[in-house]
Amino acid sequence: MSPSRGPREAGRASRAGPYVIVVVGILYFVLPLVATFEFSLSMLRGVWSFEAYRSVFSDERFRQTFTFSIVAALLTIVVGSLLIVPTAYWVRLRFPKLRPLVEFITLLPLVIPPIVLVFGYLRLYNSSSFLPFTGSANGTYVLLVFGYVVLSMPYMFRAVDTGMAAIDIRTLTEAAESLGANRITILFRVILPNVRAAVLSGAFLSFAIVIGEFVLASLLNQPAFGPYLALVGTNRAYEPSALAIIAFAVTWICMGLLQVAGRQRRKQPNPRRSIRSLLTLSRRARG
Repeated sequence: MSPSRGPREAGRASRAGPYVIVVVGILYFVLPLVATFEFSLSMLRGVWSFEAYRSVFSDERFRQTFTFSIVAALLTIVVGSLLIVPTAYWVRLRFPKLRPLVEFITLLPLVIPPIVLVFGYLRLYNSSSFLPFTGSANGTYVLLVFGYVVLSMPYMFRAVDTGMAAIDIRTLTEAAESLGANRITILFRVILPNVRAAVLSGAFLSFAIVIGEFVLASLLNQPAFGPYLALVGTNRAYEPSALAIIAFAVTWICMGLLQVAGRQRRKQPNPRRSIRSLLTLSRRARG
């Protein structure tokens, strides 16, 4: 072998290394899914069919629990957005020194296990406490949504905070204030349209988390999709595989929407949107 071919072959090997790692990673994640999907099609002996999926979709409990989790996810997104967006806005605008503390607080749900969180809820908000959330079905449902907001807080806060870092919120705020707008109007008419993609990114992550969550819903005795999936897995053979594929499909859809929102977020903020909002505020102030 000539000395000149050694570095060339080494360069080819170094370029092929990342592709090999990617292929191995894809096989590591895809092969179990393929095997699960194939098993879910084997409910009828000797043929592939969607009988397991038909059985799942015809189950009334599946429709009830899936609808329950979807509604809980939407409420989690609304409550989380109303909590996180103003917090991130005020921290960046008025209290930048408190940002490390806020970031630490938002990271706590990643450190504290959900089972510790739910036992704390049961201890603090039982029927003998000052705020007896667990004393009624509606109160327990509200407590569940609050728990989901806490679990999704790390993802929602970082998505919104990253979106606000891409725009000059101080200049937009001062311009809107000079036109007579109050802080609520500034937040919802000027700031929020410019970080909409970031809010959607956090919303899709929150949705994916809530759909598959088990611990909070199980210990609070709520008819969510996660406990239903675990219950079916202990009693049947093929339906759990179909439910797993459905859950993965929902997650993939959320991740695809997250990717679309991320592409929009990486674009430069549209100044025309803020200008139109400011002109609208100016007309209202003059009127």
